Amino acid sequence: MADLTQEEWVEQLEKDANAFILDVRTPEEVEEGYIPNSTNIDIYLGQGFMEEIQKLDKSKNYYIYCRSGNRSGQACTIMNQLGFENTYNLEGGFMEWEGEIAE
Repeated sequence: MADLTQEEWVEQLEKDANAFILDVRTPEEVEEGYIPNSTNIDIYLGQGFMEEIQKLDKSKNYYIYCRSGNRSGQACTIMNQLGFENTYNLEGGFMEWEGEIAE
């Protein structure tokens, strides 16, 4: 797991053909906007979250964000324990995101 600043995240993401953007916020939070091309799996689903994560391709590089960077950090840890090698946490989360936003 690596914590990336917004600049590092965007720079790395642009060069990564194997990237998967994961939003671990609640559906209510997602309604307020999200980073384009991201997939939402709510970490608060607990076991449901684990089941959805297990379906993902472990060979991809996961760029994970939440509202502030806390839950996405937890998601990175969980995913690493499940055998995902490349997880990147967005520092500051969506609250501090200055890039493009989809609705």
